Amino acid sequence: MKKIAIVSGILSLVVIGGMHFAVAAAAPKAAEVNIDNFSFSPATITVKAGTTVTWTNRDDIPHTVVADDKSFKSKVLDTGETFAFTPTKPGTYPYFCSVHPRMTGKLVVE
Repeated sequence: MKKIAIVSGILSLVVIGGMHFAVAAAAPKAAEVNIDNFSFSPATITVKAGTTVTWTNRDDIPHTVVADDKSFKSKVLDTGETFAFTPTKPGTYPYFCSVHPRMTGKLVVE
């Protein structure tokens, strides 16, 4: 009887652990883009739909993050401030800094 209880307990842990893994594996991941030295790094980032992308201004001057099609737009970000966007539709989203329009990047959503 004790063997059955032990085996049953182990199986329960395996099933519960597997369910936890499935939930964790299904959760969207996060991605980061740094703004520094008048550039976005990485310049092109590829993520799955539902992944939150966070831009962090690590430069000493203000910047923005604005999609060419205006699907996302940050406020002016001072040093250390962040902007996050979670794309839901696949596509390619070029973006730029409205303060420094030569600063460009690309978000690719699969």
